[in-house]
Amino acid sequence: MPGVVLLEHVAQALHAWRGQRLAGISEVKFLAPLHPDEWAELQLQEHAGKLRFELRRDGQMLARGIVEGAAA
Repeated sequence: MPGVVLLEHVAQALHAWRGQRLAGISEVKFLAPLHPDEWAELQLQEHAGKLRFELRRDGQMLARGIVEGAAA
């Protein structure tokens, strides 16, 4: 699955969690692919004033990064 699709899921989760739109991506690292028909868990959390995300499949880190939200 292309990285841009994964980031769209991050944007949707940010909107659902905080009612914000994705305003920027400070950092992103893609570590392993997510193939069609595979499921992954997305976790968003605020840490030290930054919004961090992790995407994992069966415990394996697929992607991680820091995003910025803004009013929708």
